[in-house]
Amino acid sequence: MRTTLLLAACAATLSTTVSAQGTCVSAIAITPGIHTVPTLTGTPPSTLCVGGPLAAAGAWYRYTATHDTMVMVSSNVTGFPNVDTRLHVYVGSCAGLICHAGDDDSGPGYSSISSFQVLAGVTYYIAWDSYWTPSGFTFQLVQLNVPGPPQGAVTFSPTPISGAGGIMGVVDMNNDGRDDAITPGYTSFIINHQQAGGGFVPTTYPTTPADNTASWSFAIGDFDSNGHRDLLYGGGSGATFMKANPTGTAYTEVTFLQYIFCQRTNFVDLNNDGHLDAFSCHDVDANVGFINDGNGNLVFTQGGYGTSCGNYGSIFTDYNNDGAVDLFVAKCGCDPLDLLMWNNGSGAFFNVAPAQGMSDGHQSWSSAWGDFDNDGDMDVLIGASSSGYHKLMRNDGVGNFTNATIGSGMETFAGQSIEWTAHDFNNDGWIDVLGGGAMHYNNGDGTFSHDASAPGNQAIGDLNHDGFLDIATSSGYLRNNGNANNWIRINPVGVASNRDAIGARVIITSALGTQIRDIRSGDGFAFMSFIGAHFGLGQDTEVESMTIQWPSGNVDVIEHPAINTAHTVVEGTFSSIPAAAASAFSAGPNPTTGMLVLTGSPMNTAVEILDATGKLALATRSHGGQLDVSALAPGSYLLRVRDGEDWLQTRFAKH
Repeated sequence: MRTTLLLAACAATLSTTVSAQGTCVSAIAITPGIHTVPTLTGTPPSTLCVGGPLAAAGAWYRYTATHDTMVMVSSNVTGFPNVDTRLHVYVGSCAGLICHAGDDDSGPGYSSISSFQVLAGVTYYIAWDSYWTPSGFTFQLVQLNVPGPPQGAVTFSPTPISGAGGIMGVVDMNNDGRDDAITPGYTSFIINHQQAGGGFVPTTYPTTPADNTASWSFAIGDFDSNGHRDLLYGGGSGATFMKANPTGTAYTEVTFLQYIFCQRTNFVDLNNDGHLDAFSCHDVDANVGFINDGNGNLVFTQGGYGTSCGNYGSIFTDYNNDGAVDLFVAKCGCDPLDLLMWNNGSGAFFNVAPAQGMSDGHQSWSSAWGDFDNDGDMDVLIGASSSGYHKLMRNDGVGNFTNATIGSGMETFAGQSIEWTAHDFNNDGWIDVLGGGAMHYNNGDGTFSHDASAPGNQAIGDLNHDGFLDIATSSGYLRNNGNANNWIRINPVGVASNRDAIGARVIITSALGTQIRDIRSGDGFAFMSFIGAHFGLGQDTEVESMTIQWPSGNVDVIEHPAINTAHTVVEGTFSSIPAAAASAFSAGPNPTTGMLVLTGSPMNTAVEILDATGKLALATRSHGGQLDVSALAPGSYLLRVRDGEDWLQTRFAKH
């Protein structure tokens, strides 16, 4: 669901009608122009460049580039009806095809749009398949004149993984510190384990049959804390969990009977009880949580995470720095008003998006969250998926956002896509954005420079263990060729917190300043990226300190950790600050209907209460450790209590 890029360039194209049935070997040669595909009856591609099952039929074309440029292949052609299509683009030979690009549903009416770099003299195989429908359609190939990569850009090289196909996840599955490539399935799934000496070894893990496959999204997390990560498939009719046995050698399906039109799925500790829960966006109804009972069993819970339809891209991050992971949902379709759900710390979520200018109804399937200005809080780029604009929202540190799009470079970028994610790809210490058919390099001054020659967006991780983040494809990965910048990675292991430490925040300080990362399971729209915290350091040769704020409230501080390496850190191993000392001030009950009891603050002191927009709602004093807030309107608030020269603060909700 996105608009075609640069359709004006189509005016001079040549219209042709050809039949490209058959196989890769018999693919019809095409040039830039408009082409009509009859009903699909040819051989389907066996290597998929986008997710989903194999199809029954296909249609094959080949295009040989005459010069280095960018091209766009799109089945959204002005004047022709849209058809639900799926597109795969390959390089290499027909005997050994390597995925180069692909798309499914990015265009209006579930059409496909993919922009990618081509090199003079190289042949690109374009395959359409019948996964959604065998109906004929029209597509176009357009050459795009785009500027060269900006300063600081890195390049990517297609790198196949022998025998791989359908890769949707890049996660360390055997706890050896190296990211693996995971292909979800129906009665089994495949892990291509990264080897210490390079390369991959595939292992097939049997499962009981999946009621729902990962046709819409894929998430990974160890929800029963047995040391073996479990899987979550988001399908068109429900959510299916694949739970590892005690040895991690076989997996058993757990599927709930309730219907869910799953979009983005996540693992997350929703109620902060130390046990990993799960979450699913619901396209046509209220969103769904799966609450862990503490024994590794999940309980279906609906409501409280957004009650209307159109929920597409969920991501959990602590936007207001209060130690509890909050929820953002990028929305599309029947109710496109995005959700920003503040977590009160005990698992109750309240929508504050309207007050923050985040619910204006533009169409988006995902969002990219990161500290883009390195000031210690999470900002967000809400990328449009169809007929829309992008929004760069800057955080003030306590959860108030300002629209910083104008002047950032994102206001002039027209590319649209369903996948948006944020990582530091060139290791310069500033978080970049991948989405809309381009890499958006963070210049460190509030602006982004665009590289439209960058690859598309799938699962992210380090698949050759060199400290630079790669981009998975269905049958391998696009290797980040890197540069001379330094880096550090942290793989946290929870003890009092959930084992994967999902919801933890990692903070490092170097000469560049301070950087933060949140540990997540599930970002972008469909794919599962690495679990951990990756930092670029630029030319810094030392990290002065590294701090891990665990979901339990515990804090570990590591002085002068080694750089250009990955660290596995177990909760409580280093100079741990107990949870009670790290967060002594609190106010409850939360939510409240009228009276708050203050703990860990002076008696009878000055109090300020700010509403969700940052406006002063109440200035008063506490009395005997209590505070009457019955006069406040229902909503979420920031409570500030005077403690000598400082202010103690926490958030609460008024019902």
